[in-house]
Amino acid sequence: MSEAEIPIELDRQNPLSLAAQVAKQLRTAILEGLLQPDHTLPATRRLAAELGVSRGVVVRAFEQLSGEGFLEGSGAGGTKVAVRPDIQRRPLIEKRLSSGPPHSDLIDLTPGRPSASPFIHREWRHAWKMALSEQETTLLPPALGTQALREAVAQHLAVSRGLQVEPENIIITGGSSDALHLVVNMLRGQRDHPRILMEDPGYPTARRVMTAAGAQVLSIPVDENGLRSSQLATIKDIPDAVLITPSHQYPLGGRMAVQERLGLLKWADTHGVLVLEDDYDSEFRHSRMPLPAVASLPTNAEVVLLGTFSKNLSPWLRCGYLVVRGDSGQRLKAVREALDTPVSGVLQSALAHYIQGGGLSRHVARARREYSHRRSLLMERLGSRGDLELSALDGGLHAVIRFEKPDAGELANEALKQGIRVVPLAGYYAERAPVNGLIIGYGAVTDLQLSKALGILGDLLDSTS
Repeated sequence: MSEAEIPIELDRQNPLSLAAQVAKQLRTAILEGLLQPDHTLPATRRLAAELGVSRGVVVRAFEQLSGEGFLEGSGAGGTKVAVRPDIQRRPLIEKRLSSGPPHSDLIDLTPGRPSASPFIHREWRHAWKMALSEQETTLLPPALGTQALREAVAQHLAVSRGLQVEPENIIITGGSSDALHLVVNMLRGQRDHPRILMEDPGYPTARRVMTAAGAQVLSIPVDENGLRSSQLATIKDIPDAVLITPSHQYPLGGRMAVQERLGLLKWADTHGVLVLEDDYDSEFRHSRMPLPAVASLPTNAEVVLLGTFSKNLSPWLRCGYLVVRGDSGQRLKAVREALDTPVSGVLQSALAHYIQGGGLSRHVARARREYSHRRSLLMERLGSRGDLELSALDGGLHAVIRFEKPDAGELANEALKQGIRVVPLAGYYAERAPVNGLIIGYGAVTDLQLSKALGILGDLLDSTS
């Protein structure tokens, strides 16, 4: 393994900090292929001496790039360029290929897709090795989930959401769709077609799953900050449950104020309505700390919190959890035990080892820095445009861009012809007149892919203005 030669030039008149300049030039060198996975970077003290800066400047730059997935520490082996399939080809090879017909893979900006980086980390592979070495492979996993994973989820929620919950009040699910199907099955014990109130705009998959499970899904119009408790007083037919995304309204991206949460809980307690809190990506906040979960607020109302590993790890796992309490919690447990679990025991064991070993918390910290960088890139490329409104950037893995023209559906079709997949905002509206715009998911793409896609989208917007 060779030590890299790093051409870095610092400009002390530049408004960027010295650490940011070092990180930017190293990032560019990696993206352009000048630095490869077989390169080890100089020690921080030596590089700092060569650049004439303090060691702290270099340490901060290395930490930033490690968080973005460009560098990885290897103990006594030093810091090296991370192995990333999207940036392994050298520029010289790409130049030789450029003489042939142009070829571009589809850049998918569909929202809800996180980075797949945890699957390349040693911690994830080690967790699976430990799971596979266990001896309980001839037994069915417990219907409510393995004790180890329920304890690990309780530990994770205490750290990430400040939510104190006993493992006995956690049900492991096969993702959010399975959780919603379970809730509808529980409610059907009281009514054949339970009525569930849902935000509009909202998550189309949730609407489809609950309808298929036998629920009557009702809509309530919301803005980016979600449902307002004053709206509930106008409802004549009280629903059996209400599904909300208070920490990061999906898809508009705002958050429900504490007073609105308390108002909702008071109304739910008065009318016996079950509150379903979808806490799908609360760990990824870029500018403000998340508000307390509705499930943590003092109330006599019944609240069920839906959590998932789809956003902080991958939808490929198809695993999540419910935090339950009260009578509804007991009924949900009974339904789960009657239906049994759809989640394999080996997956539950691997996740438990991964969480308890600190792998998940370290991945979330890395991913948060990675997403924050892409968010900054998106704001830099689109934020200054006067012909669109950029929002939903306080947290999560997506942004919303709204504009008057062209038609978002037509723009999405044109973008697809150029190898960019984007999703029109209209698809998230159920009964309200939709707003013209797009949802840009930036979790799963690389920096280069995102930059290219934003350039193409900008050109398409320019051509129709």
